[in-house]
Amino acid sequence: MKNVIFISPNFPTNYWQFCRELKNNGMNVFGIGDQPYDELMPELRDSLNEYYKVSSLENEDEVYRAVAFLAFKHGRIDWLESNNEYWLERDAKLRVDFNIQSGFQVEDMPRVKYKSKMKEYYKKIGIPVARYHMVENLEGCKAFAAEVGYPVVAKPDNGVGASDTWKIENEQQLEDFFVQRMAGVEYIMEKFIYAEVNSYDAIIDADGKPMFETGNVTPMSIMDIVNNADNSIYYIVKNLSEDVRKAGREAVKSFGVRSRFIHFEFFRLTKDQKGLGKKGDVVALEVNMRPCGGFTPDMINFAHSTNVYKIWADMIAFNKSTVPVGKHAFCAFAGRRDGKDFVMSDQDVMERYGSRMRMAGRIPDVLSGAMGNQMYVAVFDTKRELDAFYKNILKCKATK
Repeated sequence: MKNVIFISPNFPTNYWQFCRELKNNGMNVFGIGDQPYDELMPELRDSLNEYYKVSSLENEDEVYRAVAFLAFKHGRIDWLESNNEYWLERDAKLRVDFNIQSGFQVEDMPRVKYKSKMKEYYKKIGIPVARYHMVENLEGCKAFAAEVGYPVVAKPDNGVGASDTWKIENEQQLEDFFVQRMAGVEYIMEKFIYAEVNSYDAIIDADGKPMFETGNVTPMSIMDIVNNADNSIYYIVKNLSEDVRKAGREAVKSFGVRSRFIHFEFFRLTKDQKGLGKKGDVVALEVNMRPCGGFTPDMINFAHSTNVYKIWADMIAFNKSTVPVGKHAFCAFAGRRDGKDFVMSDQDVMERYGSRMRMAGRIPDVLSGAMGNQMYVAVFDTKRELDAFYKNILKCKATK
């Protein structure tokens, strides 16, 4: 029987389902988190063999001692995972410290966490990448912007999501960035790409082969959603496009992915762009060695009548899965932002789309920057129905 440690099993709130499926597969599942045991969801408590509370998951020494205690009490730890971008480097260090061979190790982190390093592995398989410049001084960035043209985008080379991402459209904004950027953070600057984001989401087995594949489309820039406090939309595709599937599989090989749930992001160009390709071409953005965030695993289940929590747990337990994939549909996420005067009230939305709705409710504050404040998750058979849903529930009243 394998011993599995799951870091932060209580957040995101849907991640208890990973633990449940591990335990259902006969695993010993141990959680380490900073929430008191009595405050954990009953479903999560039932999914854990033991829970070790730390005062803060940021306290590296305390988390180390938690793993050491569980290893001393229960024996060798076979797997340690969080499925969370924020803890990828911590997870890798703990694996090295406790000789846990499954999963990425410390030496793997540069290529999977640093955006500048990712580009090398995309280039190896012939997928175009945006031109970039490592931020050192204002003069160098001015020269880069003069060469590629505004706008440019600056973001932490080792960052999570779209946090602290700057769209810079002129020299004054570039100067403002240098004044306001975070001290001690290494930034990468890239040529802005006109595109929508298409993802490759997959569960990869121990041999580097996909056990399950899908994708999502984000028509709006996450950077703009965060920076402009806008509504958030994205959707799980009914059928994964073959060019994204091909690019995703090639990237899995290039990055050496084994035994992981992944979310690889690509740009699909919305117009011809010199040095990148023609409108509709697929271009590299970045890799994320974890599931797509928030409630996306649930959305994948709704879109494909399956259970990716179970498929992932099967991958760990058996390196194969017989979980069926059923009827395919589009699954839409809409995150409405507080303070906007929408034409449709929450009651209106539920009355009109209740039969299509799979989830609805408030978004946790920690996720609201990128996802909005009030979420709706609904399934549709056609793209036309999907587009109408977004148009109707995001429409605001005309201002006088």
